[in-house]
Amino acid sequence: MGQNNLASETRTDTGKGIARRLRAAGRIPAVLYGKGREPRALSVDSGELERLLHTTGAGMNTLIDLQGEGGEEVVLVKELQREPVYGKYLHADFYVVDLTQTVDVQVPIHFVGKAAGLDMGGIIEHALREIELECLPRSIPEAIEVDVTSLELGDSIHVRDLVLPDGVSVRTDGDLSVASCVQPKVVEEETPEGELAEGEEAAAEGAEGAEGAEASGGDAAKGDDS
Repeated sequence: MGQNNLASETRTDTGKGIARRLRAAGRIPAVLYGKGREPRALSVDSGELERLLHTTGAGMNTLIDLQGEGGEEVVLVKELQREPVYGKYLHADFYVVDLTQTVDVQVPIHFVGKAAGLDMGGIIEHALREIELECLPRSIPEAIEVDVTSLELGDSIHVRDLVLPDGVSVRTDGDLSVASCVQPKVVEEETPEGELAEGEEAAAEGAEGAEGAEASGGDAAKGDDS
Protein backbone atom coordinates (compact mmCIF):
# COMPACT_ATOMS: atom_id res chain seq x y z
CA MET A 1 0.00 0.00 0.00
CA GLY A 2 1.06 3.58 -0.51
CA GLN A 3 3.18 3.03 -3.63
CA ASN A 4 0.67 4.27 -6.21
CA ASN A 5 -1.38 6.83 -4.34
CA LEU A 6 -4.17 8.68 -6.12
CA ALA A 7 -6.35 11.21 -4.31
CA SER A 8 -10.07 11.35 -5.09
CA GLU A 9 -12.94 13.66 -4.24
CA THR A 10 -16.57 12.66 -3.90
CA ARG A 11 -18.95 14.09 -6.51
CA THR A 12 -22.51 14.98 -5.64
CA ASP A 13 -23.45 16.53 -8.99
CA THR A 14 -23.45 14.76 -12.32
CA GLY A 15 -24.04 15.71 -15.94
CA LYS A 16 -22.16 17.06 -18.94
CA GLY A 17 -21.78 20.54 -17.47
CA ILE A 18 -20.08 19.22 -14.32
CA ALA A 19 -17.84 16.96 -16.40
CA ARG A 20 -16.75 19.89 -18.59
CA ARG A 21 -15.92 22.01 -15.55
CA LEU A 22 -13.91 19.18 -13.99
CA ARG A 23 -11.89 18.66 -17.17
CA ALA A 24 -11.24 22.39 -17.47
CA ALA A 25 -9.74 22.20 -13.96
CA GLY A 26 -7.51 19.27 -14.87
CA ARG A 27 -9.74 16.60 -13.31
CA ILE A 28 -12.02 13.92 -14.73
CA PRO A 29 -15.23 12.32 -13.44
CA ALA A 30 -14.89 8.76 -12.17
CA VAL A 31 -16.96 5.97 -10.64
CA LEU A 32 -15.89 3.64 -7.83
CA TYR A 33 -17.63 0.27 -7.54
CA GLY A 34 -17.03 -3.25 -6.31
CA LYS A 35 -18.67 -6.52 -5.44
CA GLY A 36 -21.62 -6.00 -3.12
CA ARG A 37 -21.31 -2.23 -2.87
CA GLU A 38 -23.09 0.77 -4.32
CA PRO A 39 -21.23 2.77 -7.00
CA ARG A 40 -19.85 6.11 -5.85
CA ALA A 41 -19.25 9.17 -8.03
CA LEU A 42 -15.76 10.64 -7.73
CA SER A 43 -13.31 12.91 -9.49
CA VAL A 44 -9.54 12.48 -9.82
CA ASP A 45 -6.62 14.45 -11.22
CA SER A 46 -6.26 13.31 -14.85
CA GLY A 47 -2.55 14.12 -15.05
CA GLU A 48 -1.77 12.14 -11.89
CA LEU A 49 -3.75 9.14 -13.15
CA GLU A 50 -1.94 9.27 -16.49
CA ARG A 51 1.42 9.41 -14.71
CA LEU A 52 0.58 6.32 -12.65
CA LEU A 53 -0.57 4.25 -15.64
CA HIS A 54 2.46 5.18 -17.74
CA THR A 55 5.28 4.86 -15.20
CA THR A 56 4.51 1.59 -13.43
CA GLY A 57 4.91 -0.66 -16.47
CA ALA A 58 1.63 -2.46 -15.71
CA GLY A 59 -0.61 0.03 -17.54
CA MET A 60 -4.28 -0.64 -16.89
CA ASN A 61 -3.33 -3.46 -14.52
CA THR A 62 -1.65 -1.05 -12.10
CA LEU A 63 -2.89 -1.48 -8.54
CA ILE A 64 -3.80 1.99 -7.31
CA ASP A 65 -4.19 3.04 -3.69
CA LEU A 66 -7.21 5.29 -4.07
CA GLN A 67 -7.56 7.78 -1.21
CA GLY A 68 -10.82 9.50 -0.41
CA GLU A 69 -13.43 10.18 2.22
CA GLY A 70 -13.87 6.47 2.89
CA GLY A 71 -10.19 5.95 3.54
CA GLU A 72 -7.76 4.10 1.24
CA GLU A 73 -8.82 1.28 -1.09
CA VAL A 74 -6.90 -0.79 -3.61
CA VAL A 75 -8.44 -0.48 -7.07
CA LEU A 76 -7.90 -1.35 -10.71
CA VAL A 77 -8.92 0.84 -13.64
CA LYS A 78 -11.60 -1.28 -15.30
CA GLU A 79 -12.52 1.21 -18.02
CA LEU A 80 -10.90 4.38 -19.28
CA GLN A 81 -12.61 6.68 -21.77
CA ARG A 82 -10.35 8.83 -23.94
CA GLU A 83 -10.81 11.74 -26.30
CA PRO A 84 -10.50 10.18 -29.81
CA VAL A 85 -8.14 12.72 -31.38
CA TYR A 86 -5.60 13.57 -28.66
CA GLY A 87 -6.20 10.66 -26.29
CA LYS A 88 -6.95 12.85 -23.27
CA TYR A 89 -8.64 11.05 -20.39
CA LEU A 90 -12.37 11.74 -20.13
CA HIS A 91 -13.72 9.28 -17.54
CA ALA A 92 -12.46 6.39 -15.40
CA ASP A 93 -14.13 3.39 -13.76
CA PHE A 94 -12.33 2.09 -10.65
CA TYR A 95 -12.99 -1.42 -9.35
CA VAL A 96 -12.25 -2.21 -5.70
CA VAL A 97 -10.24 -5.44 -5.44
CA ASP A 98 -9.93 -7.92 -2.59
CA LEU A 99 -6.24 -8.78 -2.31
CA THR A 100 -7.16 -12.29 -1.14
CA GLN A 101 -9.38 -13.05 -4.16
CA THR A 102 -8.29 -13.74 -7.75
CA VAL A 103 -9.17 -11.35 -10.58
CA ASP A 104 -9.42 -11.77 -14.36
CA VAL A 105 -7.15 -9.40 -16.28
CA GLN A 106 -5.94 -8.83 -19.85
CA VAL A 107 -2.14 -8.86 -20.04
CA PRO A 108 -0.06 -7.92 -23.12
CA ILE A 109 2.17 -10.46 -24.90
CA HIS A 110 5.76 -9.44 -25.63
CA PHE A 111 7.60 -11.28 -28.40
CA VAL A 112 11.38 -11.78 -28.20
CA GLY A 113 13.99 -13.50 -30.35
CA LYS A 114 14.40 -14.07 -34.09
CA ALA A 115 12.53 -17.01 -35.58
CA ALA A 116 14.70 -19.59 -37.40
CA GLY A 117 12.20 -19.63 -40.27
CA LEU A 118 12.93 -15.99 -41.13
CA ASP A 119 16.20 -17.06 -42.77
CA MET A 120 14.17 -19.32 -45.06
CA GLY A 121 11.97 -16.46 -46.26
CA GLY A 122 9.25 -16.83 -43.67
CA ILE A 123 7.42 -14.10 -41.78
CA ILE A 124 5.94 -14.02 -38.28
CA GLU A 125 2.18 -13.69 -37.92
CA HIS A 126 1.04 -12.46 -34.49
CA ALA A 127 -2.42 -13.87 -33.86
CA LEU A 128 -2.71 -12.62 -30.26
CA ARG A 129 -1.43 -9.45 -28.63
CA GLU A 130 -3.10 -9.95 -25.24
CA ILE A 131 -4.04 -12.91 -23.09
CA GLU A 132 -6.62 -13.25 -20.33
CA LEU A 133 -5.22 -14.47 -17.01
CA GLU A 134 -6.54 -15.23 -13.53
CA CYS A 135 -4.43 -14.51 -10.47
CA LEU A 136 -4.27 -12.65 -7.18
CA PRO A 137 -4.07 -8.86 -7.60
CA ARG A 138 -0.49 -8.66 -6.29
CA SER A 139 0.59 -11.37 -8.77
CA ILE A 140 -0.56 -9.68 -11.99
CA PRO A 141 2.38 -9.86 -14.44
CA GLU A 142 3.24 -6.80 -16.50
CA ALA A 143 3.45 -8.96 -19.64
CA ILE A 144 3.87 -12.55 -20.82
CA GLU A 145 7.10 -13.05 -22.75
CA VAL A 146 7.04 -15.34 -25.78
CA ASP A 147 10.33 -16.48 -27.36
CA VAL A 148 9.87 -17.17 -31.09
CA THR A 149 13.51 -18.23 -31.74
CA SER A 150 12.66 -21.91 -32.32
CA LEU A 151 9.92 -21.29 -34.88
CA GLU A 152 10.63 -22.94 -38.24
CA LEU A 153 8.51 -22.46 -41.34
CA GLY A 154 5.05 -23.84 -40.63
CA ASP A 155 5.53 -23.87 -36.84
CA SER A 156 3.16 -22.19 -34.37
CA ILE A 157 3.13 -21.32 -30.69
CA HIS A 158 -0.24 -21.84 -28.99
CA VAL A 159 -1.65 -20.48 -25.76
CA ARG A 160 -1.13 -23.88 -24.11
CA ASP A 161 2.61 -23.57 -24.82
CA LEU A 162 3.09 -20.38 -22.84
CA VAL A 163 5.15 -20.39 -19.64
CA LEU A 164 3.26 -18.54 -16.90
CA PRO A 165 4.47 -17.30 -13.51
CA ASP A 166 3.60 -19.29 -10.40
CA GLY A 167 0.08 -18.69 -9.18
CA VAL A 168 -1.12 -17.46 -12.58
CA SER A 169 -3.56 -19.44 -14.72
CA VAL A 170 -4.77 -18.78 -18.25
CA ARG A 171 -8.38 -18.08 -19.17
CA THR A 172 -7.86 -17.81 -22.94
CA ASP A 173 -8.54 -20.92 -25.05
CA GLY A 174 -5.37 -23.05 -25.05
CA ASP A 175 -5.80 -24.08 -28.70
CA LEU A 176 -5.57 -20.52 -30.00
CA SER A 177 -2.44 -19.62 -31.94
CA VAL A 178 -0.23 -16.90 -30.48
CA ALA A 179 2.37 -16.66 -33.27
CA SER A 180 3.21 -18.58 -36.44
CA CYS A 181 6.07 -18.62 -38.96
CA VAL A 182 4.54 -18.77 -42.42
CA GLN A 183 5.50 -18.35 -46.05
CA PRO A 184 4.54 -14.91 -47.41
CA LYS A 185 1.53 -14.93 -49.67
CA VAL A 186 2.27 -14.30 -53.35
CA VAL A 187 0.02 -11.65 -54.85
CA GLU A 188 -0.71 -12.38 -58.51
CA GLU A 189 -0.88 -9.41 -60.85
CA GLU A 190 -4.36 -8.86 -62.18
CA THR A 191 -4.88 -7.71 -65.74
CA PRO A 192 -7.13 -4.65 -65.78
CA GLU A 193 -10.56 -5.37 -67.21
CA GLY A 194 -10.05 -2.82 -70.00
CA GLU A 195 -6.83 -4.45 -71.19
CA LEU A 196 -8.44 -7.90 -70.96
CA ALA A 197 -11.37 -6.76 -73.08
CA GLU A 198 -9.03 -5.23 -75.69
CA GLY A 199 -6.98 -8.42 -75.82
CA GLU A 200 -10.06 -10.61 -76.28
CA GLU A 201 -11.37 -8.26 -78.99
CA ALA A 202 -8.05 -8.37 -80.85
CA ALA A 203 -7.97 -12.16 -80.60
CA ALA A 204 -11.53 -12.37 -81.96
CA GLU A 205 -10.66 -10.05 -84.88
CA GLY A 206 -7.60 -12.15 -85.65
CA ALA A 207 -9.68 -15.31 -85.70
CA GLU A 208 -12.26 -13.72 -88.00
CA GLY A 209 -9.48 -12.58 -90.37
CA ALA A 210 -8.05 -16.09 -90.52
CA GLU A 211 -11.46 -17.57 -91.30
CA GLY A 212 -11.96 -15.00 -94.08
CA ALA A 213 -8.56 -15.86 -95.61
CA GLU A 214 -9.39 -19.56 -95.57
CA ALA A 215 -12.71 -18.88 -97.25
CA SER A 216 -11.05 -16.79 -100.00
CA GLY A 217 -8.49 -19.48 -100.57
CA GLY A 218 -11.20 -22.09 -100.94
CA ASP A 219 -13.12 -20.06 -103.50
CA ALA A 220 -9.93 -19.51 -105.53
CA ALA A 221 -9.26 -23.23 -105.56
CA LYS A 222 -12.78 -23.92 -106.86
CA GLY A 223 -12.25 -21.43 -109.66
CA ASP A 224 -9.07 -23.21 -110.74
CA ASP A 225 -10.87 -26.57 -110.85
CA SER A 226 -13.59 -25.16 -113.07
